Amino acid sequence: MKLLFASVFTILIAHSTYSQNFKAELRKLNGQIEAAYKSRKLTANEYAKLKKERNAIELAIDKALADDILTPDEKNRIHSKIVRSRKRLSKYKTNREIY
Repeated sequence: MKLLFASVFTILIAHSTYSQNFKAELRKLNGQIEAAYKSRKLTANEYAKLKKERNAIELAIDKALADDILTPDEKNRIHSKIVRSRKRLSKYKTNREIY
């Protein structure tokens, strides 16, 4: 019985350490968005678009975690949304548009 409990516990710990921490990545992205807006590298319109996109990503993460199982397809979708948002942020920071 102890061996079974120990093995299950080890598997759960190993699974959590190897899984991606999307919430932390989203917090980091949000910090970058806030910093870029405060340093006036983003316009208010771009800032609003990125915040809306961040909320959509957070909703997708919550929806994927609703059943406590992240499938590879869900992980790939969330990761691609975060990467797309990072690329959009870097593009917005250097576009030199004035609204």
